Amino acid sequence: MSVDTTPEATTDARIPHPAWRLPVLGDVLGINIRTPLQNSVSIGRELGPIFERNVLGNRFVFASGADMVAELSDESRFAKHLAPGVKALRGIGGDGLFTAYNHEPNWGKAHNLLAPAFSQTAMRSYHRTMLDVAGELVDHWDSRDSDSPIDVSADMTKLTLETIGRTGFSYSFDSFEREEQHPFVKAMVGALSHSQRTTFLKSTALGRVLARRADQRDEVRKAYMAEVVDEVIRARRTSTEPGPEDLLELMLRAARENDPNRIDELNIRHQVVTFLVAGHETTSGALSFALYYLSRNPDVLAKAQAEVDKVWEGEEPAFEKIAKLRYVRRVLDESLRLWPTAPAYGRAALEDTTLVGKYPMKKGDWMLVLIPSLHRDPVWGNDPEAFDPDRFLPANIKARPAHVYKPFGTGERACIGRQFAIHEAVLVLGTILQKYTIEADPDYELKVAERLTLMPEGFNLTVRRR
Repeated sequence: MSVDTTPEATTDARIPHPAWRLPVLGDVLGINIRTPLQNSVSIGRELGPIFERNVLGNRFVFASGADMVAELSDESRFAKHLAPGVKALRGIGGDGLFTAYNHEPNWGKAHNLLAPAFSQTAMRSYHRTMLDVAGELVDHWDSRDSDSPIDVSADMTKLTLETIGRTGFSYSFDSFEREEQHPFVKAMVGALSHSQRTTFLKSTALGRVLARRADQRDEVRKAYMAEVVDEVIRARRTSTEPGPEDLLELMLRAARENDPNRIDELNIRHQVVTFLVAGHETTSGALSFALYYLSRNPDVLAKAQAEVDKVWEGEEPAFEKIAKLRYVRRVLDESLRLWPTAPAYGRAALEDTTLVGKYPMKKGDWMLVLIPSLHRDPVWGNDPEAFDPDRFLPANIKARPAHVYKPFGTGERACIGRQFAIHEAVLVLGTILQKYTIEADPDYELKVAERLTLMPEGFNLTVRRR
């Protein structure tokens, strides 16, 4: 999380804030720049479903109450607001789908242009590639000593990067042929971490001076990422073969054919970067958390494995058989409830309004929806910290209010690749459960790394062929 430097945040004396607010500095006591999201969740446990944090004169308002989020999800009253941490990523994604302002024309053009790439027909075309990449993960694990633990987050990152690279842009990062992390991933992680750790710091003139050297290193990272993406685009443009039907081809064809939704070359780069980053970073985290909870809950693991055995019958699954893994899907949903890998989003008032009849907001005022706290609202039951996939049984879903489960955001700016991510994640979890027993270090305690997205840190599994 980070702070905004504009004076737009909601002002209301009734919104609580942490104790021991200091003059000038504000609510800096207890801040850890490496885990600001988890700090905010902890503060919310004490202060309730709405609270503010003021750091160096910059005010943040967090909301997580089910009733508040239901109203903030009303597209007639609220719209996406680029929270400061997301705004800082415009240096990477520009006016791509994730980092565009609502008024920027390329957002609407790209959304209209790319939406067909996430239809069910398109999803069928990606299925074979997803199976192939999952097979490479299996080959990679089979080539290792079965007693040697695997770094779950690292391998899930390799898998999801390879999947979005091939399905979206017909480009391979050779992820499973490398011992070391791909330089693109290293640059991306560095850029995300830099954004996370310096947005607070750069809210003051002194902070901007102190961050100058780190900013210079970040420019090198961003230049490398742009170079990789430009090479992907160049390779397609210079190819003598017909272009495959992927995201890149949709964008290049629209430019060639003068489509009304065509986007310029710079924006094509921004969209490619957006999909490479967002299309693999969040899914790799979701897979890693799901494997963590499976390894910690033997009864859930056994039930999920039995479902895979019954539905897939030991065979490679056809497209239709992914959605039939209903219990595995509930495991994924429950993992995303506890640790939504994209953990917050901003909502701004379209006109003067009052939230839940209590908190006045002027046009342009904004709040951050703190998703891990929303997902622990009392509507989830007496023990919301417990892992229980049956929360997502159809009857239990119907019994809950709307808008209490938001791992993919909300409204027209919600994640365009949601179905892609779900299909990929369930397919990969099913493949792992079909082929392996998994065992975690019993002494491992979950540690969550934050780089705008969330990921288990230091989580290893021992996997052995069934």
